[in-house]
Amino acid sequence: MKESSKTGYNLAAIVAQFNIQGEAAAIEPHGSGHIHDTFRVTNAQAGAPDYLLQRVNHHVFKNVPGLMENIQVVTKHLREKLNNLPNANPEKEVLTLIPTQSGQWYYTDADGNYWRVYYFLDNTRTYDIVENSQQAYEGGKAFGKFQRLLADLPVNQLHETIPNFHNIESRLRLFREALAKDSVGRVKEVQPEIQAIEERIAIMLTVLNLGESGQIPLRITHNDTKFNNVLLDAAGKAQCVIDLDTVMPGYVAYDFGDAIRTTVNTAAEDEKDLTKINVDLALFRGFTEGFLAETGTFLSRTELTSLAYGVLLLPYIMGLRFLTDYIDGDNYYKIHFPEHNLQRARAQLQLVKNLEVHFKEMMAIILEVAPVQNQVAVAGE
Repeated sequence: MKESSKTGYNLAAIVAQFNIQGEAAAIEPHGSGHIHDTFRVTNAQAGAPDYLLQRVNHHVFKNVPGLMENIQVVTKHLREKLNNLPNANPEKEVLTLIPTQSGQWYYTDADGNYWRVYYFLDNTRTYDIVENSQQAYEGGKAFGKFQRLLADLPVNQLHETIPNFHNIESRLRLFREALAKDSVGRVKEVQPEIQAIEERIAIMLTVLNLGESGQIPLRITHNDTKFNNVLLDAAGKAQCVIDLDTVMPGYVAYDFGDAIRTTVNTAAEDEKDLTKINVDLALFRGFTEGFLAETGTFLSRTELTSLAYGVLLLPYIMGLRFLTDYIDGDNYYKIHFPEHNLQRARAQLQLVKNLEVHFKEMMAIILEVAPVQNQVAVAGE
């Protein structure tokens, strides 16, 4: 069997702990993720499926058993809902966990590492950059359908896999702690960025305030809706939402905002030349049309208007996190050069500024695309 020799793990022995069909012919690194170690397991048996083996990063996700319970609950619910829909294909549209030989959803090795296995979904691909409005539409439809199918799953059935992940008050508290500590003496050089953070706090509290006042509900949200977390099939149609580690209670504006952050930006997340960072409203419209085609009939009118605030919030949070890490000495994010986190923060804050310019246009698109009953409701507020 062909096996990657650089991992330090006995991958064949780990795969053998799971209830797979056939036998592994090769186990090789797969993808470019930065959190987990991922391997494709190619099957030696003709007609038997390939698999995806992952070592879950238990330093980022402190409660791996809870995380795996979340994934099992969510995928089971999605599969049950799809089984009742015409022309649905749950085996292709939902990630499928493979149990261990003892019936568990993960395996813990002698060193305390956590491992899991999924079916490998063939003939699919992901895109780091959205190429056109149709792709944006497919991404919106995929994440919207994910929301719709989980709308009746009680939020108290899921664990919070990363506490306060999108909680802006928590992120600001960590930011202020880093400012006060100034552990590597960088505060004096980032005064413009600090000002950009401080002067936007009030509007960035909008979504959280709506939630805490009971005006919008907690829902089951994905919380990491980068466009490359949607698998597209050979025809370019959305097939499956992946990377379910952060699926937990949240506000729908979080998912919409993070998806828009990675869909409409015309430059890289860490672009140095800030003049290259612009907002593609055609891609915004495409994603919004797909998303609201699936969610528009059950989102409340206040949730609908909260989406535009989520679009501002999520790049702001990312800029805040990058800046906090830079001030704190680059302890969380991997960097490729000394000022990488600062460059990332500046790029995200520039994106926020550009999105602010288009805020009214984006809100208008949301209200235009919304189903008729929500258009009437919003107009009557």
